[in-house]
Amino acid sequence: MKNLWRTAATTALALGAAAIFGPSPAIAETPQYGDELRLVVGSKIPSYDGHIESTFGMIHPIRPFYSVLMRVNPENPSSPVDFVCDLCEGDVPAATEGGTKYTFKIRKDVKFHDGTPLTAHDVKATFDKIAFPPEGIASNRQAYFKSVESITAPDDYTVVFKLKNPTGTFLPSVAMPYNFVYAKKDLDAHGYTWHQKNINGSGAFRFVEHVPGSHVKGVKNDTYHHKGMPYLDGFTAISAPKMSVRLQAIRGGQADIEFRGFPPKARDDLVKALGDDITVQESDWNCVLIVTPNHKVKPMDDVRVRKALSLAIDRQGGSKYLSRIAIVKTVGGVVFPGHPLAATEAELSQLAGYGNDIEANRAEAKRLLKEAGHENLKVTLHNRGVDQPYKVVGTWLIDQWKKVGIKADQWVQPTTPFYATLRKKKDFTVSLDFNCQSIVNPIADISKFLPGAGNNYAEFQDEQLLKWYDELLAEGDEGKQREIIRKYEKRVLDELSSQFITLWWYKINPHRSYVKGWKIAPSHYLNQALDNVWIDQAEKKKQLGG
Repeated sequence: MKNLWRTAATTALALGAAAIFGPSPAIAETPQYGDELRLVVGSKIPSYDGHIESTFGMIHPIRPFYSVLMRVNPENPSSPVDFVCDLCEGDVPAATEGGTKYTFKIRKDVKFHDGTPLTAHDVKATFDKIAFPPEGIASNRQAYFKSVESITAPDDYTVVFKLKNPTGTFLPSVAMPYNFVYAKKDLDAHGYTWHQKNINGSGAFRFVEHVPGSHVKGVKNDTYHHKGMPYLDGFTAISAPKMSVRLQAIRGGQADIEFRGFPPKARDDLVKALGDDITVQESDWNCVLIVTPNHKVKPMDDVRVRKALSLAIDRQGGSKYLSRIAIVKTVGGVVFPGHPLAATEAELSQLAGYGNDIEANRAEAKRLLKEAGHENLKVTLHNRGVDQPYKVVGTWLIDQWKKVGIKADQWVQPTTPFYATLRKKKDFTVSLDFNCQSIVNPIADISKFLPGAGNNYAEFQDEQLLKWYDELLAEGDEGKQREIIRKYEKRVLDELSSQFITLWWYKINPHRSYVKGWKIAPSHYLNQALDNVWIDQAEKKKQLGG
């Protein structure tokens, strides 16, 4: 059986590779110890519990306090298939017993910050909470572990996951950055909600304080299990909801980095102002904007109308134009571009709206609208009141649809009522939506397009998609997974046009050039342990003085 999820030992190619612009780094630079990283965070912290949260506003300031069982390789985070051990020993284990059993050996040199040794029983208790939470206890990623039949700890340093069937979703699910490993004694003594307001991890940094609306502070964990790390004495995560404040903080030297990402103009302004004092890292982003028609509202119940909306979109031209003004860029299908399971350019070209002849595409769109009796179609696009990238892309879509005779406008709502319309009221005709994930886990990620999925708002049913997805979940062979996904993708984007893709997001991280060691990943949730980050103190002094 081929194993899709390669470890560091077998990964030779960093797929979805990042680009780095700025001063050329010295070859084999030696990390320096000391100093503090100052990062700016543009969102609030709902709670400290990684098992229930899904916002970068929690991950960026809190992840450095915790360890996980395994993680994306921090030295190669641009690869969507390169995983390494964190709390486990050696390489990420291969499956046994026909792909249904994973045995993790746990390190013996790990301690929680309160001095308690970490064992397999803590790992088991953590994943029991995630995969099999008691009634009334939330678990944001429980669905990712549906294939898990049991979790056992046969001794103090062994954890065994037994699966119901082989699946390509398991290892990426385990590697999610939200899977903070908690001490069993804390769960037993304080209950499953204690970690929402308390921190006791085993990560590279120890918690010092959280001043709401101001900052989170951490200091170096001298007993950290990855030898020689961390390099920093500590970090401060500064709360700064306004992008203009975050930009000015980096430009003025009050902060060093922002991990979520800035739009192209902000990057260009920083580079113009600071020159070689800024390094820019860029990458495809595991986030995609989707157009979702409401199949229960006429005329979106007609596949010809839905397909016409997709055919009208010039994705190639849009990529060139929008990538200059928005955080979107890459043309792709339902799977993150660059992943082995993603469609090739040739495969994409066979789908409605992806052919290179935009005039032919639009002629077909006009024909379908006329055939459906809607050649003078009027439509309102429901959109989220966030500039980047929602409103920018929404305005572009309106213009694209006008080119086939569709009279379109926008209905823009703030985030809370926007979600209420999608999830509860469902009183929209067609809406922008998104699919943003942390670990690139295509088999799980494409469930967004599954009829009946909790996060699919298209209001339709299709037995064929359900059948193929069940087959995909039970298939362990990479080649066969790919075949099923191609059929699934064509069904969604072409045959049904149940939803369709605009462009994948593009991540842009400008940071002070004295920040070293951190490498961009295809998600703003990944590579946030900060254990390999260091400060070139001579360069910092040169830039900022002092």
